[in-house]
Amino acid sequence: MDIRMPGMDGIEATRHLSSGVGTADVKVLVLTTFDADEYVYQALEAGASGFLLKDTTPADLIAAVHTVARGDALLAPTITRRLIEQYLRSGTPAAGQASSGPSPLAGLTPREHAVLIAVARGLSNHEIADDLYLSYSTVKTHVSHLLTKLQVRDRAQLVMLAFQSGMMPGR
Repeated sequence: MDIRMPGMDGIEATRHLSSGVGTADVKVLVLTTFDADEYVYQALEAGASGFLLKDTTPADLIAAVHTVARGDALLAPTITRRLIEQYLRSGTPAAGQASSGPSPLAGLTPREHAVLIAVARGLSNHEIADDLYLSYSTVKTHVSHLLTKLQVRDRAQLVMLAFQSGMMPGR
C-alpha cells in the first residue's frame, strides 16, 4: 500500500481493508517514499502490519512480505531508530497519547509484561525465547495472549501500545 494514491489514500484504504467484512484478516504492508512520523502512526493505527520506504532493497521487501504474511510486523530500521530516539529524548510516549485512565497493561502477568517489552524492543519470537529462557512455543502463546488481552491486531500495534502507554523501561 502506498500513502498517496488517486481516489483513496493508502491510510483510508488500509483502514477499509482492516475493518471490512471478509478482509479483516488481510495484512497490509505500507511501501512509500513518505517517512513522516504522522504517516507511520496513522498507517499503524489504521491496521497496517508494516511500514517500509521505497528505497528498501528487493530482498528486504520480499522478506518483509513474508514477515507480514506470517503475522509479524515490522518498521523500516530508520523509522524504528527515529521513533525510539524521539521516545528516549522526550521521556514520554512517542505518539504523545498516554491515556489518563487505567492502563490497558494493568491486567498483564509479569511474564506477559516482559514479553511485551521484548516485542517493543523489536525482538523476534526466537530472540525473545532465548532472552527470557522460554521455549519458542511458550513465547508464541504469550504473544497471542497479549494480542487478545490488549485487543490489538498484530505486533506493530503491540509496539505502538507499549510506547503510547509509557511502559518501556527508562534508558
